[in-house]
Amino acid sequence: MSKNRLNLTLPPASADTSNPPNVPTPPLKTPSRANRADLLNQPKNSIDTITQTLQQLDVEKPALNRSQKEQMGEILDEDLETLAELGSGSGGVVIKVRHIPTQSTMARKKIHLELKPLVKKQIIRELKVLHDFNFPHIVGFYGAFQNDGEISICMEYMDGGSLDLILKWAGRIPEPILGKITLAVLKGLSYLRDKHAIMHRDVKPSNILVNSNGDIKICDFGVSGQLTDSIANSFVGSRSYMSPERINGGHYSVQSDIWSLGLSLIEMAIGVYPIPPPDSKFIDQILNENSNQSPKMPEPKMMAIFDQLECIINQPPPRLEHKTFSAEFTDFVDKCLKKDPNERADLKTLLEHPWIEKYENEYVDVAGWVCGTMNLPPSTPN
Repeated sequence: MSKNRLNLTLPPASADTSNPPNVPTPPLKTPSRANRADLLNQPKNSIDTITQTLQQLDVEKPALNRSQKEQMGEILDEDLETLAELGSGSGGVVIKVRHIPTQSTMARKKIHLELKPLVKKQIIRELKVLHDFNFPHIVGFYGAFQNDGEISICMEYMDGGSLDLILKWAGRIPEPILGKITLAVLKGLSYLRDKHAIMHRDVKPSNILVNSNGDIKICDFGVSGQLTDSIANSFVGSRSYMSPERINGGHYSVQSDIWSLGLSLIEMAIGVYPIPPPDSKFIDQILNENSNQSPKMPEPKMMAIFDQLECIINQPPPRLEHKTFSAEFTDFVDKCLKKDPNERADLKTLLEHPWIEKYENEYVDVAGWVCGTMNLPPSTPN
């Protein structure tokens, strides 16, 4: 029987929701490195050439077109046609829907909470601030409403799904893909902090989404204090990625999100959650690139929640200690997983880290990897 030796309490956490993929319409093709060079070498005096170059390079564009949002107007329950269930968790269910008036596909997250009507109205008001969120690495927002006692949040549909689901299909995620994922998450967290003065509070693989165009976006951040607190008070949620200072009930900031990112990176790199540490021989086996057979996955080590929290507080933080990973990647993760938040790297430092700067400038075919892993239709040219 598990004993709560540290007399720990469960801090608030957002609920976990997975987003399995569905077959999408064929996406745009990502230009090859050679094509990019050809584009950049074209004459600079042609407006059409410049426009084409900007469209095909990795120029950051808003998550959703503002005129598209305005065309939709207020979203109503009767305007949404259910297409498929994408996933469910303790906090609610996510459904793929079609907005009938505009024929736009979106994801609808339905959250059932026993709250007073005035509180639900306040949550809807707080969520409306999401209309101003327009950033390439933040999942786009269409609207929110309440219906039959449920709160519905309508968001951009990401056909690749969440990284926790992709991890189940892929086994583990290659370092170059993780470099691009990390770059996107850091930029998303910086946008939330600098432009809207909020932190995420629930960074983990299930809250990082991808699509067949290679876009990487974060979702389920704590923009509505009322909603976040209500979910935390109603459901146990996920505690596995919380920082030591959060578990201890102390003050926490965006540095807590950095810890969660570091823990998520190790999990995605080795294919298993790193607390408690997995067997080193098993890690050697799954990271052996010369092996022609996938290793037999062991049964996960079951650990009671308070034992897990105690392990995060009292045991050394996990590390990437295998020769498969670059020294820069290992150093980056180490800087994220300092138990003292004052010693942990901040967003600015991490964005300037050599590992991140490498993937800021290096082309990685994220779209091709996502489509190949999730068996999505390959990219096709315009």
